[in-house]
Amino acid sequence: MILGVYWYFKFPENLYSFHFFKFSQGLGGHANNPAELIAKVSVNHPENLLNKLKELHLRFSGSYLNIKVNENQCMISIGDYQLFDYHFQLVSEIEKLLIDENAVSLDISFEAKSTVNFTPEQKKFENIEYRFIQLTGSDFKKNNAENFSIRIDFNLPSAHKKDFINDLIEICIEENIHVLYYFDRDFDNHCNLMVFFTNGRQTENTVQQVAINSFGKKINHLNQKYPFHFGFFGGMEHYPFNDPHPVLMMDEEYILNKK
Repeated sequence: MILGVYWYFKFPENLYSFHFFKFSQGLGGHANNPAELIAKVSVNHPENLLNKLKELHLRFSGSYLNIKVNENQCMISIGDYQLFDYHFQLVSEIEKLLIDENAVSLDISFEAKSTVNFTPEQKKFENIEYRFIQLTGSDFKKNNAENFSIRIDFNLPSAHKKDFINDLIEICIEENIHVLYYFDRDFDNHCNLMVFFTNGRQTENTVQQVAINSFGKKINHLNQKYPFHFGFFGGMEHYPFNDPHPVLMMDEEYILNKK
């Protein structure tokens, strides 16, 4: 699983700019379509372009890449439910290839005569085994970014909070998680903790895979050391509404709202 900064509903304004490719936002809900980056072009030698795209995909093998061809016309698309920096960097490299091929941008309906698909390397899919793990998105951050995180809610004696957080840090380091922040509310010698685990921007050479059940197993194992419960106690008056406490952080402006 990849946690971290992504785009789905909006384009990363002021971060990337493309000549050939256009952004098609994801819709979510019942439509449930991926966000896409799409280019329609004509080239003199489409077979040369296809060979170069095949070679480029070896560098970016974690992405879908679809090419529809009709004689010298091509429609190139990249789509997913989370577009990371990695995908936009792939598009930047394709744009360079299109310039080298003297491509001309087209604004027409497209009927494919053939299709070439380059699929991502298959990663082992994990069904989440731990019910206390919540997967969450976010509101919009810098450059229209969103963030994909793990959220876990805890209640524990306030006297254990510092050591408990330190143990969470150790788990993060072991499990390839580089961002940890929390909200808290202390009452009656207990504490409600809302903890978020995620990563920063996912670029070509720094994509971070997280083994969700290995992480969950280590979190669950902490109940042998600390007297905590999953979830909150005390009702809404004890909900942790305060400002976030960053513990591990990177790319903060893409993750937390600055006040």
